[in-house]
Amino acid sequence: MNITAVQKINQIGMPVKELARAIEFYKEQLGLSLLFNTDTMAFFDCGGLRLMLSLPEKEQFAHASSVLYFEVADIDRSYTNFQARGVEFSGSPHRVVKNGAVETWMAFFEDTEGNTHALTSDRVVS
Repeated sequence: MNITAVQKINQIGMPVKELARAIEFYKEQLGLSLLFNTDTMAFFDCGGLRLMLSLPEKEQFAHASSVLYFEVADIDRSYTNFQARGVEFSGSPHRVVKNGAVETWMAFFEDTEGNTHALTSDRVVS
């Protein structure tokens, strides 16, 4: 093993405007486990990857983040479940690519802070 090579992504940091509102969204509507929080940061577990929400320390960091793609086993059921919890999607689940016998489906939404994210799921088709 090359000890100087990147092994994996350990944490993703995302700027937020209102920490309490963002904590509520990620905890209650997305169902992520809150690990701990401070006055300016909150840390969630997302399948072994840590998601850090933080109030930006400097204005240069106060912008929307990259799109996070949350993998789910059944995108149609997850879409319905997340809608029932108040997540507003920009459209219904749709196929974005077919690669052989596998289709990748996605449904996009915004969090309370204006960050765009998506549910994603692969389907094996015959």
